[in-house]
Amino acid sequence: MSIAASGTSILHAPIVKLSGGTVTLSSLIVAVAIVVLSVVFGRLAGKAVHRLLARRHVDEGPRFAAEKIFRYLVMIIGALVALSSAGIDLNAFFAASAVLLVGLGFGLQNIAQNFVSGVILLIEQPVRKGDFVKVGDVYGEIADIGMRATRVMTRDEVMIIVPNSELITGQVVNNSIPTPDVRISISVGVAYGSDMDLVRRTLLAVAAANPNVLSKPPPEVRFLDFGDSSLNLALLVWIGQPRWDLRTSSELRFAIDAAFRKAKIEMPFPQRVVTMVPNAKAERAAS
Repeated sequence: MSIAASGTSILHAPIVKLSGGTVTLSSLIVAVAIVVLSVVFGRLAGKAVHRLLARRHVDEGPRFAAEKIFRYLVMIIGALVALSSAGIDLNAFFAASAVLLVGLGFGLQNIAQNFVSGVILLIEQPVRKGDFVKVGDVYGEIADIGMRATRVMTRDEVMIIVPNSELITGQVVNNSIPTPDVRISISVGVAYGSDMDLVRRTLLAVAAANPNVLSKPPPEVRFLDFGDSSLNLALLVWIGQPRWDLRTSSELRFAIDAAFRKAKIEMPFPQRVVTMVPNAKAERAAS
């Protein structure tokens, strides 16, 4: 027997026989090649879909979702074709998989729940890539939505892995929907007897001078209450990006302090008067 003939016989020799099909070395090689090609083609096709939607001026969130869904769809189809090429009867495979999934469902319940939640996130898009959200006590930007978990980049440039099910079943604040505009409030107190019209005009001037503050809706000054030692107000402004809130709030407070000093507007602080009552017994003993 020649070397070529022996090599051919090895490639086509049965490795294992399943119901309705025979797996050989050559079929396994073909299956692996199909899986690799499907992964590569899925990524290329997903990027092509992303670029196509970008040229049509579709938002980043829907482009990202379409790219992910198309990529996973191509990979799943490739995996099924690979199984068929390997000599595995798909009907028998699906029947066995159904039984196996029922058994694994109890042990892998959380993984299955997160997987389904990931599909829901990509289709319904309650949150999208690039959205600024609050999950629990953490603020951050959606960096990536995977099939099991979502990555959130916090203000401190720390990546947090959030299970997809928490974004579906839990309470999530999305500051990017319907618009990225968000309102911030700066509390300030002035002394009793202050010229309130001057105070109002000074606060509005500070807001108008900040480049992050939007002119529409216009800034607003509200008289909140009569405090123990101050008249309490709030400067309400709108900014164009929710991630600017801490920086803009700090800038406004610095500017308000400087503007009040220049306009001689007093900002009082709580004061306590302590009165010492003399002890009568101590006075008699001293005398």
